[in-house]
Amino acid sequence: MSTSHVTNAVTAVPAADSARALDHFQTSLQFETDCWDVSSALASGAPGFVLLDVRSPALFARGHVPGAVNLPHGKLVASKLADFPADTLFVTYCAGPHCNGATRGAIRLAQLGRPVKIMIGGITGWIDEGFELSTSASFRTAGAQDAR
Repeated sequence: MSTSHVTNAVTAVPAADSARALDHFQTSLQFETDCWDVSSALASGAPGFVLLDVRSPALFARGHVPGAVNLPHGKLVASKLADFPADTLFVTYCAGPHCNGATRGAIRLAQLGRPVKIMIGGITGWIDEGFELSTSASFRTAGAQDAR
């Protein structure tokens, strides 16, 4: 079955050529990671990044990725990051695909000269993948002890 003559919302804009698509998708991995990769890295005990939950403290307390540090994106300032070495990789997440908090946090970290990626899917993705949330009432806030 030939699809070259079908016109709809998907096909109205032609796909990029393979070389351009390859470059785009390889480059995207410099900016994002997924829940499985984060879970695997955290389970190793030496993930090589600090996982930042950029939601409010109240939402963090209701459920967060185990091992995450709570630092709302609106409070990401240099002084809050001063205890982390300059080359610390931060991975931000928020509620999920319907939320732009992870993007806002990543923008702020990049503006501060920090390496950063986003965990795509956020809490929604984490739950959808079958991973557990922590609901510990005593949650962590950013500090040097969290740099791994």
